[in-house]
Amino acid sequence: MTSKIIGVGNYIPSQTISNLFFSQHLFLDESGITLKQDNATIAGKLKAITGIEERRYAGNDQLNSDLGFIAARAAIEDAGIDPETLDYIIFAHNFGDVRFGTVQSDMVPSLAARVKHLLQIKNNFCVAYDLVFGCPGWVEGVIQAHAFIKAGMAKKCLVIGAETLSRVVDMHDRDSMIYADGAGAAVVAMSNEASGIKSHLSASFTQEEKDYLYFGKSYHNESSPDIRYIKMNGRKIYEFALSQVPAAMKKCLDDSGYTIQELDKIIIHQANEKMDEAIVQRFYKLYDAAVPEHIMPMVIQKLGNSSVATIPSLLTMILKGELPDHRLQTGNIILFASVGAGMNINAFVYKV
Repeated sequence: MTSKIIGVGNYIPSQTISNLFFSQHLFLDESGITLKQDNATIAGKLKAITGIEERRYAGNDQLNSDLGFIAARAAIEDAGIDPETLDYIIFAHNFGDVRFGTVQSDMVPSLAARVKHLLQIKNNFCVAYDLVFGCPGWVEGVIQAHAFIKAGMAKKCLVIGAETLSRVVDMHDRDSMIYADGAGAAVVAMSNEASGIKSHLSASFTQEEKDYLYFGKSYHNESSPDIRYIKMNGRKIYEFALSQVPAAMKKCLDDSGYTIQELDKIIIHQANEKMDEAIVQRFYKLYDAAVPEHIMPMVIQKLGNSSVATIPSLLTMILKGELPDHRLQTGNIILFASVGAGMNINAFVYKV
């Protein structure tokens, strides 16, 4: 017995934010000094390194739980199930509901409970809880759903990944250009078929790496020091990801029993185009193999980095035929992988 994904859905906000949106921003360094480069140069470097040309922001009247609900409803419809038969609703996020124009996070009640309410599920034994695990949160949610199913505690689980990062960025920090909003979801169900999850791996690195992503004050010295925004040490994250993620991916693939030649697709967290490409190159180098063409779909160019939403959103786009160069067929072997705040790494191997 294993577990398989029987339905997917996503919500990509309609508000498109191009790099031109930041042309009038006042970008500062950590000391509050204006950056020497003009904004056009900064945006050009961002595109060259991350690949990001555009990102999506949620509507001013939308909350993160609203985005998660839309993706969840689509996944349930795609699965063709009665939502009353769900045993768990796992909502992966990091910052809760943050209303537009405010800086306060709202996590009570849990976002999962809010989605269950919006879905009008009456079953009291459908357990709804939130998962805070950095960008790898949705992958970790799938792994937990798989564990519940393997343990006989569940038959169907709904796993949501949604975030409104645009609400927690420092407008004076050029890193704010990376982040985006969005949601993705999947229904994971018990299966006795050959398809499904074949192996998984999770790890947390917290000795030197804990604060590579953190909450810190604005770079603008006149801003309140008590208001915090998402901050990151980009160089440290890049170095960490390249040194640790390929090895984790290899262990997960090796544990599955499949070979590198049998791998058909890598669906990786859309964090940074150059970083993801380097991770995959190092992963294949561990096998002394060449990276196949079209092995790794990327949509960060148009959607930005929406944290926990990137992988389920991308998976939905592939399964719905929205990426012509990337299709999945019965029997394909997929490696899912993610890295993010914590610093957390996880992966799972899946047979379609």
